[in-house]
Amino acid sequence: MFRFAKAALNLSGQGARQVRFSSTVPDFHSKYGTGLLVGGVGFCVSVWAYVITQTGITWNLSPVGKVQPKPWREDEE
Repeated sequence: MFRFAKAALNLSGQGARQVRFSSTVPDFHSKYGTGLLVGGVGFCVSVWAYVITQTGITWNLSPVGKVQPKPWREDEE
């Protein structure tokens, strides 16, 4: 974005050529964006698959039917 703004302020023909030619050169996101996204998704999926299947964590997703009230105890006077 900085190169575009700098070239836009330069009103000569050289500035116009810089804007035109810099847009055809692939930037970091064009080169590596898809690979990084796929790699990040693969890493997260593999880590969570390991955590869910291998660590033995009891997840306790719903307390319905598991939480029981304590029996009522009346005070004897």
